[in-house]
Amino acid sequence: AVMKADFISAIIKTSQKQKLTHEEIAKRSGLPRSAVTGILSGSLQKVTLDRILRIVEAVGLTVETKVKNA
Repeated sequence: AVMKADFISAIIKTSQKQKLTHEEIAKRSGLPRSAVTGILSGSLQKVTLDRILRIVEAVGLTVETKVKNA
């Protein structure tokens, strides 16, 4: 959940800088506007990482991840 929240925070900051509406993000991501609004308003219940990553890409961000041995 922390990773999802970090992604959403980055999406919100970037979309505000670019003055992107939820409608524009929805068009770019291929998701319904209602889904974009719900995700960006903090409704993380049942939100898949796939949907969040589609929004990340829609606002022009990329994600880098690392997996390490414990």
